[in-house]
Amino acid sequence: MLLRLAGPNVAAVTLMTTVTIGDALFVGQLGTASLASLALVFPFQTLMQMMSAGAIGGGATSAVARAMGSGSTVKAQEVAWHAVIIAGIGALIFALTLGLFSRPIFALLGGSGEALDGAVLYAGIAFGGGITTWSFYILSAILRGTGDTVTPARAIIAGSVAQVGLSGALTLGWGPFPSLGIAGPATAMIVCHGGAAAYLVLCLVHGKAVVRLRPQRIRSAPIADIMSVGGVGLINSVTVAVTVVVTTGVVGRYGTEALAGYGLGARLELTLTPIAFGIGAALTAAVGVNIGAERFARARRIAWAGAGMTLLVTGLIGFVFALFPHLWLDWFTSDPAAYGFGLMYLGIVAPFYGVFGGGQALYFASQGTGRLVRPVSVGVLRFLVVSGVGAAALTFGWPLEAVFAGVCAGLAVTGIGLALCLLGPDWRPRRAA
Repeated sequence: MLLRLAGPNVAAVTLMTTVTIGDALFVGQLGTASLASLALVFPFQTLMQMMSAGAIGGGATSAVARAMGSGSTVKAQEVAWHAVIIAGIGALIFALTLGLFSRPIFALLGGSGEALDGAVLYAGIAFGGGITTWSFYILSAILRGTGDTVTPARAIIAGSVAQVGLSGALTLGWGPFPSLGIAGPATAMIVCHGGAAAYLVLCLVHGKAVVRLRPQRIRSAPIADIMSVGGVGLINSVTVAVTVVVTTGVVGRYGTEALAGYGLGARLELTLTPIAFGIGAALTAAVGVNIGAERFARARRIAWAGAGMTLLVTGLIGFVFALFPHLWLDWFTSDPAAYGFGLMYLGIVAPFYGVFGGGQALYFASQGTGRLVRPVSVGVLRFLVVSGVGAAALTFGWPLEAVFAGVCAGLAVTGIGLALCLLGPDWRPRRAA
């Protein structure tokens, strides 16, 4: 069952990962400063994706799945409409914050000169047009809540293939396309996410979807249902992204080359989240349906199975790139200093990727229960560990290896902590209210 649900999603997010790799590959040809620009923006871009797809999207998937599990299609449709409204608000917040005030934010992270200018240009496009990204992920989440993982996967696959090609064309000026430089990947993202979102709207309005997207009277109950998972999930998304932001700020104090090298390593690390999401989105829906039907033991078995699958995939990726880091770094830079910092990061951190990936899958599974206080607390603990080590490194003049060791400790906290959550009371049989 889990393979059937997760299969299309895993195929889709695999192509999403190629977008992340492709962007770095194309931008790497522009030089080290442009790679540093990408490193400055990437945590915030990841935060928008995690909030729209993982937090609010997970809340929408969970609420729709629980409504379907209880037999109420009307309630599921009401949830779907309110999820779209929440997405619009989220997109507006990102546009106002990172579309208008990106320069002082990136400067605080150590960005300067050409690297800072490139990051500001990228952010103005990516976050100013962020409504396309929010719409794309929220509409996908609604469909997954009904058990339809094929339609969102189809949109993601087509959009990702188009985005890779368009990103390269606009960044480097292939054929008749203009050479936009660092603005190329951001423009490609907005265009392709907008096209995929339009396709999903047609599926939900005129297609064969079980849940139809129709205007509804705005009520507090559906919003509370979504935010009971998504609102708490926002904290987790923020802590994951802010952990990377803080680490980026610390590494930026070690120089532009260190920032560029770390950005390449962190980009590989953050590609694990889409992989975990590929399985995790199916976990959210499957666990939510079983929790709604009060089949608690089966919900736990599904969660452990999904975590095991994710651990194997992400763990294999981690060990391969820890042993053979050149397979990753050779694609993006020939700068000796940046390359050296990338080697250092992957050698220290990559072996912990499997623990982190398995933990992320368990977080998505926990969304299906509608109870996220304990899982989110694990994310807060990870942030405290990583930021504490980073602050100590700057205070006492520790080498960069110590900062990367703190990142490892944070990944271990995520995996172990979320596994312990599965043994807690949120997953035990309880009487329906």
